[in-house]
Amino acid sequence: MKVSIIGLGWIGLPLARLLQEDGYKVVGSTTSSNKVAKLKEEGINALHFSLMPFPQGKGFQELFSSEVLVVNIPPRSKSTDGRFYLEQLKFLQSMVEQSGIQKVIFVSSTGVYPEVAHDEAYREDDVVTEENTGNIIQFKGEGTFRGLKDLTIVRFGGLLGDNRIPGKYVAGKEGVAGHTRVNFIYRNDAARLLHWIIKKELWNETFNGIAPIHTLRKDIYEKNAVDLGLQPPASYAPVKEEVNRLISGDKICQTGFRFDFPDPLDFPYSLAESV
Repeated sequence: MKVSIIGLGWIGLPLARLLQEDGYKVVGSTTSSNKVAKLKEEGINALHFSLMPFPQGKGFQELFSSEVLVVNIPPRSKSTDGRFYLEQLKFLQSMVEQSGIQKVIFVSSTGVYPEVAHDEAYREDDVVTEENTGNIIQFKGEGTFRGLKDLTIVRFGGLLGDNRIPGKYVAGKEGVAGHTRVNFIYRNDAARLLHWIIKKELWNETFNGIAPIHTLRKDIYEKNAVDLGLQPPASYAPVKEEVNRLISGDKICQTGFRFDFPDPLDFPYSLAESV
């Protein structure tokens, strides 16, 4: 089977490596023409492909000759109003419809769930609408591909591990929120989860990608400080009597998937830059 990956980035690249090790034929894209040569040296069939929002690049038609397509494009809605992202997806959806692609994995975010705290953990069958979603752009992005026959949506929580270190972002800061519990997933577990869906042919589903243990933020920050020599937060915000906004990752585990790192306290970290 041939798999195309739109976005050979922080998750897409380890996914490509896992698939190739398992005997899949893989082709992927990067928006950096300089990165193409480096990836090819590593044995990854990489193509230059950008959505501006119309498609640009060289030889990118090969991306649409696979059985499976993984759409892994970040919305960057924090720095834009999201309209450009939705236009990108419209062009991509049109290309998919005109191609021989049979199955699509759309990488989304647990940000689509309401931002309000909840007595129970949010699950995939909870109703999310434009009125209650916590991220309207991401929610509309999911809807772009909903007309396809075989579509699986994966909503990842906080993608961390390796050089993405939670404690680094709060080192020395005042008033850090440390009393709530996290919805994190380790980088390679995220790639393994996508690989699992393709291998087990888990289509027409929605899965949350969340490590099963929801550790306290404070514990993670302080362990990062000890393990990596980082400065801990200078102070923490007062503890509030609020319910945690938790996301359940149980559904994917019910298919037989097992996390290598179920507890965010155990995620591997390194201060060295990684690809």
